[in-house]
Amino acid sequence: MTGAAPYDSDQPHGDSASGYDPNYVPDSVKSFVVHMYRQIREKNVYEIHQMYETSFQSISDRFFKDAPWPSVDAVATYVDNDHVFCLLYREMWFRHLYARLSPTLKQRIDSWDNYCNLFQVVLHGVVNMQLPNQWLWDMVDEFVYQFQSFCQYRAKMKNKTEQEIALLRQYDQAWNVYGVLNYLQALVEKSSIIQILEQEKEGLEQFTATDGYDYSGGSNVLKVLGYFSMVGLLRVHCLLGDYHTGLKCILPIDISQQGVYTSVIGSHITTIYHYGFANLMLRRYTEAIREFNKILLYIFKTKQYHQKSPQYEQILKKNEQMYALLAVTLSLCPQLKIVEETVNSQLREKYGEKMLRMQRYDDEAFALYDELFSYACPKFITPSASSYEEPLVNYNQDAYRLQLKLFLYEVKQQQLLSGIRTFLNVYSTISIAKLASYMEVDEDTLRTILMTYKHKMHSVNSDGKIISNMDTNFYIDDDMIHVVESKAPKKYGDYFMRQIVKLEGIMSDIDRVKLE
Repeated sequence: MTGAAPYDSDQPHGDSASGYDPNYVPDSVKSFVVHMYRQIREKNVYEIHQMYETSFQSISDRFFKDAPWPSVDAVATYVDNDHVFCLLYREMWFRHLYARLSPTLKQRIDSWDNYCNLFQVVLHGVVNMQLPNQWLWDMVDEFVYQFQSFCQYRAKMKNKTEQEIALLRQYDQAWNVYGVLNYLQALVEKSSIIQILEQEKEGLEQFTATDGYDYSGGSNVLKVLGYFSMVGLLRVHCLLGDYHTGLKCILPIDISQQGVYTSVIGSHITTIYHYGFANLMLRRYTEAIREFNKILLYIFKTKQYHQKSPQYEQILKKNEQMYALLAVTLSLCPQLKIVEETVNSQLREKYGEKMLRMQRYDDEAFALYDELFSYACPKFITPSASSYEEPLVNYNQDAYRLQLKLFLYEVKQQQLLSGIRTFLNVYSTISIAKLASYMEVDEDTLRTILMTYKHKMHSVNSDGKIISNMDTNFYIDDDMIHVVESKAPKKYGDYFMRQIVKLEGIMSDIDRVKLE
């Protein structure tokens, strides 16, 4: 904590007509802030985490189901008017407001100001505290969410009042895309997290081993915020449709390994969802399938442990969206060999019939690609403000429509590839003339289709190398097509592990049976 500086606040007050009094502090809130303040001063991460995850939620459910928490001015006296604690409290105050109510434009602007003040303290002040990874992740996650929400709100111009337009003009820097990107990038750079992760590979750092916590009495706040800001940057760039830059921002984190990003379920899912989506849009289908498969298997095995978590509904929603994205990716690039049986059976149950229809590339297939993409894609944003001149029109769907159009154009280009794939899976050698007659095209057109297939099934990875997404490869020699099938090694271990678990379940059931 920094020294106790007086906190100057223009905390937005609730509607007095609703019975909400921003200055009334129930005893449970009083004891919550006093206790939380003390635990933060003492760096008791375990206790802070319990209060943040459990106590805050239970008090919210009991007293503030559909009302904001008491204003920061009302609680400041109980925490020595500590500047940093008041910023943290206000961050939670706004997060609760967004979750339970509908924020006004002024409240959206006030929340931006609070994040600016909080990040300025972290970047330029002396922050001597340890906070739980869950809270630090939620800060970055909520910061990006509120930016996305503001862009969507601002783009719905049709029913804006004169006062709202005047406020938007006056506070044109609030939630500015450059400001959002600059704060996230500043946290990455000031924390030196990229260098820390590089040194860890050489055995000189213990960042991942300690989950980012500092057990020598220092602070984890800047380092972990910097780490999660890389995920925040990936997400923002995906919302903007800049997938190359998004994946570049996440490069320092080794997605193939466990890391601090996997220590918080929300961070784990957000990272892989956006990483997989960006790879799908860049035609790196194999990488997208591999990562969707891993995270869906992880959620399947662990979701029961998160049933009481406030993020549980979000976990389930993202789970369903990633199954839809996996269905789309596998329809464009059938690489079922790298999908685990558990995930595959869930996928068949949810989308088996639709995937068969998507292979046909007729109007119905395009409608299904449209439907699944629209359901599972991020909420794309237009980051710039519109003209405030008449006539006022809504443009909140423009970015989404553009990304959908680009995606369906890609699908259209692959229209003839499923036919090629079917024949390549049947033949080991076939003449160009024969295949052209089967496909009812001339030989020159077939050669073009074969080149398109090669092109569409190859992409450029993050190192700039050309990689193949093909499960069936081929080459042409003297008008003959020679098919080379790439065979993945069979995995017997998973099958036996599942059978062992089933057997243990049966044995424990038998043990519980009482014989007469």
